[in-house]
Amino acid sequence: MTSVKRTVPAVLDRIAVQLSEHDALVTPDKRLTYGQLRTEVRQAAAAIVDLGVAPGDPVAIWSPNTWHWVVAALATHYAGAVVVPLNTRYTASEATDILARTEAPLLIAAGRFLGADRTEQLDRDALPALRHIVRVPIEEQDGTWDEFVARGTDLAEVDARAAAVQPDDVSDILFTSGTTGRSKGVRCAHRQSLDASAAWAACGEVTSADRYLCINPFFHNFGFKAGILACLQTGATLIPQLTFDPELAMKTVAEQKITVLPGPPTIYQMLLDHPNRDRYDLSSLRFAVTGAAVVPVVLIERMQSELDIDIVLTAYGLTEASGFGTMCRADDDAVTVATTCGRPIADFELRIDDSGEVLLRGPNVMLGYLDDPEATAAAIDSDGWLHTGDIGTVDDAGNLTITDRLKDMYICGGFNVYPAEIEQVLARLNGIADSAVIGVPDDRLGEVGKAFVVVKPGTQLDEAAVIAHAREHLANFKVPRSVVFLDVLPRNPGGKVVKPQLREMI
Repeated sequence: MTSVKRTVPAVLDRIAVQLSEHDALVTPDKRLTYGQLRTEVRQAAAAIVDLGVAPGDPVAIWSPNTWHWVVAALATHYAGAVVVPLNTRYTASEATDILARTEAPLLIAAGRFLGADRTEQLDRDALPALRHIVRVPIEEQDGTWDEFVARGTDLAEVDARAAAVQPDDVSDILFTSGTTGRSKGVRCAHRQSLDASAAWAACGEVTSADRYLCINPFFHNFGFKAGILACLQTGATLIPQLTFDPELAMKTVAEQKITVLPGPPTIYQMLLDHPNRDRYDLSSLRFAVTGAAVVPVVLIERMQSELDIDIVLTAYGLTEASGFGTMCRADDDAVTVATTCGRPIADFELRIDDSGEVLLRGPNVMLGYLDDPEATAAAIDSDGWLHTGDIGTVDDAGNLTITDRLKDMYICGGFNVYPAEIEQVLARLNGIADSAVIGVPDDRLGEVGKAFVVVKPGTQLDEAAVIAHAREHLANFKVPRSVVFLDVLPRNPGGKVVKPQLREMI
C-alpha cells in the first residue's frame, strides 16, 4: 500500500475517502462527516485564495473551539498557508504584537465572545499587512463566515496548492510565552505536527471508534495537534467544547458516548467532586491524558476506579518539540503515571546533561523560532539537542521525571507563565519602582501568580490597582492573583532577585 505524503492536505484527502460517511466533527449546530469536512475545507480554502493569501503566508485564528476553527485551520493548510493560532485570552495588545510580527494578511476571529469583541480593539495602524478579518459567529449571528466562504470558487487552484504542499513546509507557528518578556513563534513542519500527534494518539490506542471530547483549546498543542490532527489521522470523531463547564462536559459524555477526554488535572478533579456526577452515565470513557501540573497518585487512582477510565496517561512536552516529547504507556501503573512523564515518543532521544537539564533530539524538534536565529541557536545546540529548560531525572525503566525548571516559569491552568513578561508590564505602571512575580500553589489552577511590588516614594498604590493594570495588558491566566508590598526586593550580589527568599515569605 502506498504511503500517504506527510502533509495535512494529503492526510485529509485520504481519510475523506476511507471514512467518507463517518462522523468527523460534531457540535450543537453542526455535524460533518469526513467527506463533508473535506468539502467544507476546500470551499474555505478557495475563499482564502480569493482573498489574496499566497502559499506560505500566515493565517491567524483567534477563536474558541468551534467547528469553524477546525475548517479554517485545515483550509489554511489546504491553501498552502501557515496556521497561526492566537490564545483566546490574549488582550488586543498581545494579539496585535503577534499579528504584526507574523505579518498575517488574514485574521479569522470570533465575533462577540464572553461579552467582548477584541478585534475592535486591535491597533490596525500597527498592522499594515492585515488586509482582511473574517468574523466567526459565537454569541450572536454577527459573523461574516458565510459571506467569506461564498467567495471560494476556484477549486482547481486549491487542489493544485494542496498537492504542492511538502512535508517539510511550515505547517504552523505557535507562540510561547516569553522567558524575557516577549513571546517566541515556534515554527513546525507538516511532517512534524502530524508525526508527533500520531505518536500521541498511538499511546492511547485511538481509533475511528473513538469519540473525542476536546476541552483543550485549539490554540494550544493539546487541542490543535493532540485534538484536531490526532483525530484527522485516526478517524476519531471530534466533539469540541466552547468553554469548559463540568456539568456540560458530563452531559456531553453521556449523550455523545465520549471515549477520549484529555485535559489538565483540574478538570478531572472537578468532575470527580461534582455533586451531580451520579446523574450522568460516564461509563463510555476509556482514555484520558493529563499533565502540565503536579498529578497526585490518588487522582489517577480515582480516575481509574470512580470514572472507570481504562487508560490514564501523563505526558511531557513543549511547543519546541512539536508539542510532545515523552508519554506514559497504557500498561503503566498509577504510581508511574502520577510521578513520571513516561518514556520518549515520536522518535525522540532523551538525555540529561551534566547540569541536570532535560535534552531532546529527533526529527520533530522545531524548525526554529520565527525571525530569531539567536534564540534558535541557544535552544538547539550544534549536535541537534533541544535544551528544554527543565531539570529532570530518568529512572531505570527510561521514565522521565521533571524535578525543577531552569527557566523562571510556572504553570497556571495548563498554560506556561513567565514572570519576566508580567514584570515588564508591571514596570509600566506609574508608581512601581520594582517588582517580582512567582508562582504559588493553587488548588484549582495548580499555580497562580503572586506579585511582590516596591512602590516609589510618595506614591500610593494598592493591590486592586496593580491587578487591574495587569489585567488590562495581559491574558487572564498571566494576571497575578495577589500582591505583596515590600520596601525592597531581596537581591544577590549580581543584582538578581532571589526568588526563593520571596517564597519563604509566604
